[in-house]
Amino acid sequence: MQPVCTFIVMLLFHLGSEFSSAVDSLTSAQLLKDPGTLVSNKKIFSFGFFSPPNSTNRYVGIWYNQPFTKEVIWVANKNNPLTDHSGVLKLSVTGNLQVLNGKNETLWSSNVTLPKARFSMARILDYGDLVVEVFESNTTRQNGTALWQSFQHPTDSVLPNMRFTLTKKSDLRNVLQSWTSPTDPSNGRFALGTNSFSLFQIIIWDGDSIYWRSGPWNGNIFIGTRYHNTGYGNIFINTGTFTQDDTGGVLSLVFTGANESFLSHYALSYQGIIAQRWWDGTKKSWSVSWNAPDNECDIYAKCGVFGSCNPKTSPICSCLKGFEPKDKEEWKRGNWTSGCVRRKPRDCTSEGFLRLGTMKVPDNAEWTVGLNKDQCRDKCVTNCTCLAYAYDTAIACMTWSVNLVDIAVLAPGGTDLFVRLAYSELGNNNRVKIIIIVSVILGLVILLATIIWFLWKWRAQKKSKELPKRNKRFENQQGRKKSISDQHVFGDKSQVMLEDLQVTKFEDVVKATNDFHEDNLLGRGGFGQVYKGTLEDGQEIAVKRLSRASGQGIEEFMNEVLVISKLQHRNLVKLLGCCVDGEEKMLIYEYMLNKSLDAYLFDSQKRKLLHWQKRFSITEGICRGLLYLHRDSRLRIIHRDLKPSNILLDENLNPKISDFGMARIFGGSQDQGSTQRVAGTYGYMSPEYAMEGHFSEKSDVFSFGVLFLEIISGKRNSSFWFQEESLSLIGYTWKLWNEDNMNSFIDPSICNPDLNEEIIRCIHVGLLCVQELAKDRPNISTVISMLVRDITDLPKPKPPGFMQRQTANDKGSSSVLTSENTSSMNDVTVTSITPR
Repeated sequence: MQPVCTFIVMLLFHLGSEFSSAVDSLTSAQLLKDPGTLVSNKKIFSFGFFSPPNSTNRYVGIWYNQPFTKEVIWVANKNNPLTDHSGVLKLSVTGNLQVLNGKNETLWSSNVTLPKARFSMARILDYGDLVVEVFESNTTRQNGTALWQSFQHPTDSVLPNMRFTLTKKSDLRNVLQSWTSPTDPSNGRFALGTNSFSLFQIIIWDGDSIYWRSGPWNGNIFIGTRYHNTGYGNIFINTGTFTQDDTGGVLSLVFTGANESFLSHYALSYQGIIAQRWWDGTKKSWSVSWNAPDNECDIYAKCGVFGSCNPKTSPICSCLKGFEPKDKEEWKRGNWTSGCVRRKPRDCTSEGFLRLGTMKVPDNAEWTVGLNKDQCRDKCVTNCTCLAYAYDTAIACMTWSVNLVDIAVLAPGGTDLFVRLAYSELGNNNRVKIIIIVSVILGLVILLATIIWFLWKWRAQKKSKELPKRNKRFENQQGRKKSISDQHVFGDKSQVMLEDLQVTKFEDVVKATNDFHEDNLLGRGGFGQVYKGTLEDGQEIAVKRLSRASGQGIEEFMNEVLVISKLQHRNLVKLLGCCVDGEEKMLIYEYMLNKSLDAYLFDSQKRKLLHWQKRFSITEGICRGLLYLHRDSRLRIIHRDLKPSNILLDENLNPKISDFGMARIFGGSQDQGSTQRVAGTYGYMSPEYAMEGHFSEKSDVFSFGVLFLEIISGKRNSSFWFQEESLSLIGYTWKLWNEDNMNSFIDPSICNPDLNEEIIRCIHVGLLCVQELAKDRPNISTVISMLVRDITDLPKPKPPGFMQRQTANDKGSSSVLTSENTSSMNDVTVTSITPR
């Protein structure tokens, strides 16, 4: 009899384990016993009991639900393990999540208390967040409120859409804490955080000492890091969103993730390395796309004060010009931590600045906003205590009045650093340059004298063939003929000719931009940089220079050339020409004095220039441009990447749609296309495109709707977060619409009782554009009729798509998804980050 009972007990235990593996939630009436687990709805994450490799201790944590290898991203009882399999996870009637051992002792607790007369439930979500939700009753489990969530208590990892807030009372140095070892998740020696609320940077501490720092955030990258293409397809570095409240003292951080189809997160290893990891489904293993530190020069203060580190030289450390080792014997032995000292005493009256290019700027910068580059230099010149300065177009002015420490060469990349030196030190440098220049010139003269007869004979012939050769090189680089088939790029048999497009010489572009000087840099994104230039005839141009590490390849480059070269409209940016030389790929556009719409709309000062009439005019111009693309041009075009940064403004703030790298051409009778390669910007993609790859005119209408709501509210879609309900900007708009409370949605700088009725009507139009189903959205010609009141009675809007914020792992996990605003790089996104 007893063996039969034992068999039944074992069978029930097995069935119980299977049942607990199939559910994603836990109530106060249930227990989760070791080795039970909860699995998220889409089976992306598991939550339950586990043991690290080569360890018998038991922990409760969250990991990716991959069968080949366990990637743990959160641990509850990391400093208090279970020593056997007697562990139990329970949710008390007060809403407190607890880990208990066999003696009923509490090893870990969420330390929260449930409001009276309410019901709670713990649930593991598809984007890796463990949430304790509160409901009004046990029978109604909808619209719950988060009482506690693991995202607010990270351990060593950061997942997409994990948002946490730092205040002056927060432990800024312990946002993440490393494991002690691969087998022990207890607090290790390394911690990650920040040390500044103003000039934000990421720092890794080794105990009480700084081990690595990222350098300041400039709105696109951390300028002290080496971002590069690691050659593993179309996944790229995506750092996240960082916003600071206007009141100061509060820093909100979000990692927004890359392509949704990849599982990606950041993790701080027990060795003190922060890495972005992603699941390689082909290799069935976790791969690293970026990590830091990744060489000796990344170690903090490797070369001491006034020392510069270059990983490509031997030795890696050298003193800045005008300085010498403080302890020469130590330097000879390879110990550079003592740093360098000036060779000559300082005298403010006889000093200038030495430019050091592509540098990681020193630590402890003093930040001044509102200054241009010349004013930044003047600020340092007039202050004798100023030892150096640097200027970044997004950060503005940085100066240093303390010893310069943690400097490194970052080429390619980095920032120009101007170090204060005695004129005599600068003069030596100039004399060396003069000697080199004179020697080169003499050598060239001798060389030219021996071949002048050849140049004279072939000069006329070479001049006549120069342009055909350039065109031929252009053809070879593209692997195409001058007449390029639409079929390869667009799947259509029509021919798109390039005979009207100017092919510009690379040397002419170099001259126009002053060798791509930093002063001419207008902005940068996932594709590379945009520079201002002036041609010999005085025409101002904008040069879009694709980076070699860009996600946009030859396909996207040719796509933009082919599409926009045939378009002429006052609300589309004009493509003047292109340049291909070796690995260089550049597009030449007309210059837009006021840059892009987001530079005005999300700037606390410039947005005041956009009164309501101007915003309405900009919106109408965007609509006219889209109408031309969709219906009036000879090529029917779907843009696929409409967002504020792709709306350029001329001297009169008139809008022009730009960036056609993702655009697609439709045939005359074609209404919809599809792709397995979703490209664009999360937060502006329509649901049918982001989730199924279907795109049409209605996809652009959805993007326009998001953009229109941003124009009205003055709120950036990427940095908007309605904390209580995790609502996106679209979801927040819908909530206020149903509450008949739209006045609080309107940007205060345009709020006017006389105009509010008109503005609310425009919000109505915006909500019609972002409806979840494409068939419910109006086409762009109907939108124009609504705006100009040719259509007076507007239909009631249906619920929009993407009401909640989307995570990289939440694709298709809910009936309403969320999104982020990012700068597109083909299949990937790089988040656009702006202080507010």
